[in-house]
Amino acid sequence: MKVKKIKIKNLFGITEYEATGKSLEIVGENGVGKSSVIDAIRYALTNKSDREYIVRNGETEGEILIETDNGLRIDRKPRTNQADYKSVKKDGHEVGSPETFLRDIFTPLQLNPIEFMGMDKKEQNAIILDMIQFNWDLNWIKEQFGEIPPEIDYSQNILSVLNDIQSEKGYYFRARQDVNRDIRNKRAFIADIAKGIPEGYQVETWEDYNLSAVYSQIETIRNKNVQIQRAKNITETRDNKVRAFQAEKEIAISTLEREQSGTRSRLEKQIEKLKAEISAAEKELDGLEEKKQYKLAVINKQYEANIARYDAQVEEYRELAGKEPQDYSDLQEKASYAEKMKGYVNEYRRMKRLQEDMEELTQESADYTRKIEKARILPGEILEKATIPIEGLTVENGIPLIHGLPVSNLSDGQKLDLCVDVALQKPNGLQIILIDGVEKLSTKMRDALYKKCKERGLQFIATRTTDDPDLTVIEL
Repeated sequence: MKVKKIKIKNLFGITEYEATGKSLEIVGENGVGKSSVIDAIRYALTNKSDREYIVRNGETEGEILIETDNGLRIDRKPRTNQADYKSVKKDGHEVGSPETFLRDIFTPLQLNPIEFMGMDKKEQNAIILDMIQFNWDLNWIKEQFGEIPPEIDYSQNILSVLNDIQSEKGYYFRARQDVNRDIRNKRAFIADIAKGIPEGYQVETWEDYNLSAVYSQIETIRNKNVQIQRAKNITETRDNKVRAFQAEKEIAISTLEREQSGTRSRLEKQIEKLKAEISAAEKELDGLEEKKQYKLAVINKQYEANIARYDAQVEEYRELAGKEPQDYSDLQEKASYAEKMKGYVNEYRRMKRLQEDMEELTQESADYTRKIEKARILPGEILEKATIPIEGLTVENGIPLIHGLPVSNLSDGQKLDLCVDVALQKPNGLQIILIDGVEKLSTKMRDALYKKCKERGLQFIATRTTDDPDLTVIEL
């Protein structure tokens, strides 16, 4: 598809300009309007301009009209006091989605190859990658990764997007590093906990083990043993106890004798002194023996009662005293072991939780790895399916290569050849190239560029700054 007519009116610095489909070189000094022609054509194709004012100063409407040899007609009229006019027709009929349609008929390299040569390698790479035609959107990204990866500039071309996703500086790579660090930390915690837990530890056994029942059993046996020992002590010390009772008896009798002797002495003295009381004293003396016998009887009864009560107590413990204390050392050892095992439960449970966390983190790390690998594999799959307008283009680690070389490694001549080739490799594309500032090339390189365009049948419009004060259009 070639341009057969160009008409410009009141755009930028141009009052009116018309051209046919021939290749042109527009020459003149700075400010005569050379670049305005190329800027107008770019505006027609892209609806964009780097200039602040599009309509010529003093006018309210401008126009750029381009017609091609296959029935395409592009007509844009920028206006200052109303909405811009736009018409893109093919064979007399308006095309659907005109801006999308226009983007498909040219590449950025056709619009300014000289500017492309002066870009840094990052900008050059981005332009080359943008030319790879692969239909994608955020839904496609979500299908590939199960989500929309964060921290990615999705205004880039798809290969740059995928390169950023798999990059070591990208979210997935950094997130996987964080997860792997957590895995290492948890693995160390688990190993440390496991050192203090017996091998083959059965947490279910010890977590529900009824330790209080064992201790209750021990306490029952211990109390029983105390009773047995007490019974033995009682039965073994009966004779001593009886002697104690006898001593109490003898002491009581001795005390009684002393009391009687004292009373007798006192009474005898009273008899001597108190003759008047002899009769009463004699009566009392006569009854003294009777009282003695009575009190002796009381003392003996108390003694017998003590013996009887103690013998009853001895009889009560006699059966128990015949038993031996029960050995509960095994039970005590069992309880101590159970208590020790129960002491591991909380640490064991913490270890298991850490193991579960580590398993989840391992799966998460594997998922990040899968997504990173996916982002590394997809470019190859895309290049197999995509329309690639540049012969010999491959992509390695997100960097476009032309016949195995990065764009930054190409000479200026090779870069210009690349721009020409791109313009020709779109079968249904607009086969024209706009070269603004051709004076920046050496004469040899400029002549070689013009020759190649002519030989390949590619239209071009070039501007060259000279000292001529007038705008001159040279048909080539």
